[in-house]
Amino acid sequence: MPYRVLVVDDDPTVSDVVRRYLEQDGHLVRLAADGAEALAAAAAFPPDLAVLDLMMPGIDGIEVCRRLRRQWPELPVVMLTALGEEADRVLGLEVGADDYVTKPFSPRELVLRIRSVLRRAAPAAAQPEPAMLHDAGLSVDLRRRIAHLDGEPLALTGRELDLLAFLLRHPARAWSRADLLEQVWGWQFGDQSTVTVHVRRLREKIEKDPAAPRRILTVWGVGYSYEPAGVARARG
Repeated sequence: MPYRVLVVDDDPTVSDVVRRYLEQDGHLVRLAADGAEALAAAAAFPPDLAVLDLMMPGIDGIEVCRRLRRQWPELPVVMLTALGEEADRVLGLEVGADDYVTKPFSPRELVLRIRSVLRRAAPAAAQPEPAMLHDAGLSVDLRRRIAHLDGEPLALTGRELDLLAFLLRHPARAWSRADLLEQVWGWQFGDQSTVTVHVRRLREKIEKDPAAPRRILTVWGVGYSYEPAGVARARG
């Protein structure tokens, strides 16, 4: 099915190439050259996914991502970043970006990344039956794609919800960051700091003390594990 994709970049050459490749992939594309134009375009053309250049004059990609997330909490966002700007990439992930691609990039790779993000963000109505996951006051409704902690809704991005659901499905098992990158993001390669950032964000939302987590634990030398209530937390 065609998706509505908002592409925001102040380089018209980049925007035009991305637009052509996305249209060839069957999507409906709207272009914006800066942050202010992007926000106006999103209001008039509510997107299914946004591709945001990180560095733009005026309102930058980080602030655009924040504002889009406030209005559409589960809107998938792919950031375009300059090669080597690791701190900026991490910041993009922290404000809710689902993926990033570094410039210069292959348009075909970008299209494949967008396909992966859209596939994982697809409405859960496609699931044959509703499904719920529970643990000690924490619940995830996979059909409605919402999560609650002690009865209060959690403001999770789509990728954070995917990661939490995966860990809840596989409790008391250690997963490396590479494993999680492949299982949750669908990447067989990529920056594993993506996983680290999302784990930290999840801990801030579901742990009483994120600095001393009791649910999502670090398994030293391996990765992360979700420890359900009542399971001995010997791994710290």
